[in-house]
Parts: sequence; C-alpha cells; structure tokens
Amino acid sequence: MIRRLVSVCLAAIGATACASTHPSDAVGPDLTPIVGSPAPPRGKLYADCVGQAAATRKIDRTDDSSTHLLRFTCTGEPARALFAELKEWSAANKSEWTANGRTWRSTAKIHRDLFGVDYCSSKGAADFACAITLNVGSFLAG
Repeated sequence: MIRRLVSVCLAAIGATACASTHPSDAVGPDLTPIVGSPAPPRGKLYADCVGQAAATRKIDRTDDSSTHLLRFTCTGEPARALFAELKEWSAANKSEWTANGRTWRSTAKIHRDLFGVDYCSSKGAADFACAITLNVGSFLAG
C-alpha cells in the first residue's frame, strides 16, 4: 500500500514537474523584440540578391501543406557574386551538383528536394541565377 502511494505521489510530482518546464506557457509568450547583431559579409550577398529580385519583381510563391514561402530570384552580378561565394561552402558540404548543363550550389545539403533551400546556378560566364526563399507563414496564404 505504501509502495503504491509513493508511486502515485512520484507520478504526480513528475507530471507537475513536466507541466512546469515551460513557465512562459503559463503567463503567455514573451513579446520582447529579439535583439540582433550586424549581418556578416555574406549577408550583403543575400541582401543584394533579394534587392534586385524585389526591384525587378522576380518574386513568386511556393508552399506545401504547412510552409509558405516567397522566392526571390536574382540574376547577373548579384547571382554571380553569391554563386562564387558558395564554391568552397558547397564543396565542403556536398551541396554542389551538375544537371542539364548547369552547375548548382546550395546553402544546405539537399535531402529530399529544393523546397525551402537557397541555391544558385550557372551555365557559363554570363549566365547566373539564385533563388532565396523567405518563410512568411500562413499570412501569405490568406
């Protein structure tokens, strides 16, 4: 009887402890803006690509059942610069491949497909393109 009572008490204490591991849940989310830090040099490459895509309206949408993305596609110099910067990164992370006469480099190793992955491609000295995705949430779908 005592052993069962101890087990029940321990189970109750454990349930309470588990329920209390996220104290912010009890009081609501913390709405304090997150403090950032200056973007590293590669951040400029992203900004240049997104800026050109926005200026030329080369923006489209792609989504699956739970993720909604805006995709910004840049070409020319912003794409060439990002493609060049990805060379060592892609080699080290096994995220470079060739298909249909183009060389592709991505910012992450491809596990399933290119959904949500930032990537660039080139077919020669004057043919560069990059796609940068921005996860915008369900607001885009509405």
